[in-house]
Amino acid sequence: MTVPAQINAIDPNALADLKRLSRDGDSPAALRATAKQFEALFLQMVLKSMRDAVPSEGMLDSDQTRLFQAMQDQQTAMNMAQGRGTGLADVIFRQLGGEALEKPAATHDAAAAGAPPVPPRTAIFAARAHSPANAAAPGVADAGPPSAGDVPAELPTPPRAAQALAAPGARNVPNGAREFVDRVWPHAGSASRTTGIPAHFMVAQAALETGWGRGELLRADGTPSFNLFNIKAGPDWQGAVVEVPVTEYANGRAYTENARFRAYGSYADAFRDYANLLRNSPRYAEVLGQTDAARFARSLQHAGYATDPMYADKLTRIIGGNTLRTALAG
Repeated sequence: MTVPAQINAIDPNALADLKRLSRDGDSPAALRATAKQFEALFLQMVLKSMRDAVPSEGMLDSDQTRLFQAMQDQQTAMNMAQGRGTGLADVIFRQLGGEALEKPAATHDAAAAGAPPVPPRTAIFAARAHSPANAAAPGVADAGPPSAGDVPAELPTPPRAAQALAAPGARNVPNGAREFVDRVWPHAGSASRTTGIPAHFMVAQAALETGWGRGELLRADGTPSFNLFNIKAGPDWQGAVVEVPVTEYANGRAYTENARFRAYGSYADAFRDYANLLRNSPRYAEVLGQTDAARFARSLQHAGYATDPMYADKLTRIIGGNTLRTALAG
């Protein structure tokens, strides 16, 4: 159902369609219509201010004519907002997450040209049957067939340049977070040199995906999968897999399905595969070389890495958060 192109300002039933749309929950149509109503209200205030600034001492001026003038201005504001408007409604729509509700979930990885479609990316994991440790990773990514990379398995550990960001004297970081950073930092440095992405950005993403290592996917026998970035196993993946039920988001609605994820032999393999995914898939071209935390996070979400509409915000907060800074300070 759509909202009529024109709304009568004095018709009490004019907003009936908008009310019905609002009952659908996270409806992008209702959100856009509401944004237009806010723009109409703003335009009405602008017109009122303009009228107040013009002297009204004509022979035909009266309370009655001013009433009808105000009603005309109200209708004019509504008509303007329902048309192209000023762009304010579009800004409000984006700020309230409307694009995430409208944008269909990605159905395939551009790196796997000609490969069969893979399921949409997940935002959060559903309850797992394997282990409690497989219970709280907030986002996963699909991947096409693995590419033969020239990334060495081990490179010298880079200096922790991010130490300078740490708050003076801040040492009250959970031990689990510091241990997680210590485990993955050398491999993040290797991936940083091949992608141009700061190492602590990737550590933060791994922390978001696995809950600082506490929600890392486990194999059926309870051993770790080392899949720090929750990359799915596409049809051409020849390695080991972990299969778990996950919650997907499409058009703002959640549903559950079983999904297969890659399993690696080490964290070095996980970071190497993650770097290959970003380097070899055109859809992640804007992610490579990003050195601004917010732009890095938004580029990942824009490319479809996860369907969680708050994914970019969560990742940005972790990158700039005190937990990561103090863990990097050692």
